[in-house]
Amino acid sequence: MFTSLPKNVWLLAISQALIMSVNSMVVFAGGLVGTNLAPAEKLSTLPVAATVVGTAASAVPVTMLMKRIGRKKSFQIILAFSVLVSLLASFAIHNSSFYLFTFSTFLFGITAACVMQFRFAAMESVSEELIPNAASTVLLGGIAAAFIGPEVAVFGKDLLATEFVGSFVLLSVLFALGFIVLTGFKNANVQVDEAGGEPRDLKVISKQAAFWVAILGGAIGYAVMSFIMTATPVSMHVIDGHSLTDTKWVIQSHIVAMFLPSLVTAWLIKKMGIANMMLTGLAAFLACIAIAYSGHMLGNYWVALILLGIGWNFLFIGGTALLPAIYRPAERFKVQAVNEFVVFGTQALAALSAGWVVFSVGWELLLLTTIPVIAVQAILIIRWRLH
Repeated sequence: MFTSLPKNVWLLAISQALIMSVNSMVVFAGGLVGTNLAPAEKLSTLPVAATVVGTAASAVPVTMLMKRIGRKKSFQIILAFSVLVSLLASFAIHNSSFYLFTFSTFLFGITAACVMQFRFAAMESVSEELIPNAASTVLLGGIAAAFIGPEVAVFGKDLLATEFVGSFVLLSVLFALGFIVLTGFKNANVQVDEAGGEPRDLKVISKQAAFWVAILGGAIGYAVMSFIMTATPVSMHVIDGHSLTDTKWVIQSHIVAMFLPSLVTAWLIKKMGIANMMLTGLAAFLACIAIAYSGHMLGNYWVALILLGIGWNFLFIGGTALLPAIYRPAERFKVQAVNEFVVFGTQALAALSAGWVVFSVGWELLLLTTIPVIAVQAILIIRWRLH
């Protein structure tokens, strides 16, 4: 089935590998730069959280930009802008400006919101039966990004006089390469009238049970993942004293685990159904919490973060694959905008609170606070499946 995917999907997957490196770099290097520059330790994860806040704030404008001028032009404009933002981040680190660095990572949220539209662009480029394959293939680019981001951060750390300045200069090169790759992308020709009927009001669309399963699947999946992942480098390296190398390995393993299951999730959807796959993702979250709660050894962090990545993948791809079933082609930008805002708004709240929570109440209580939201999503999925 993957061999039948069009050129658009593969170009998006390659670009995803290059551009999504910003996420893994900010998670890995952003917290460390923040720890060095922040005026108070509880603000150390603010640069990481700022990217998530920026993603939430720009999700709707980015989606509307694509509706207005098309996906390809939007992708290229945002990537050119991202090159400049990378250089701004380098300048901020060079001048030891915590708040300017945080502002630059906030602007990276626009980049992230752009990348998250890749999956929709891929799904629009294929027939209905290939939608799960297209979404999974694009997300596979995240596997390469898991390694590229942290490796570029480490390679560039001492490249220039000030630590990590070179890392963000190299990030600008990755954005430029992504821009070049996407010159071959072609906007899909979506027939907006083929579903029959006028576009419905959002209030009508949201009455479908599947609407909330899809959107909250992505939102809760991202919130739990971001909450735990954002706190991990601080808990591992700053509080528990694990080495920078070990911390990098855990974060890289986690991001690989987020995207590697994409090789089989399309097949799992056919075999298990979306509901069962998403419930399996929630079970992976609970296993992650249990293992992370049981100890602070390297092995606990490593296994827990792998399970965290798998849980996110099952929930996010499940919600993404379900979403087109609840809207008509003419409604796609409206529903996608709402989906992105809810998903990344929730993730922003989680990321913003992670640093404060881990320093205030500790790693164990941080883990336990995620259980109620996991239970909420489980109830929604079970009710939807039963009815």
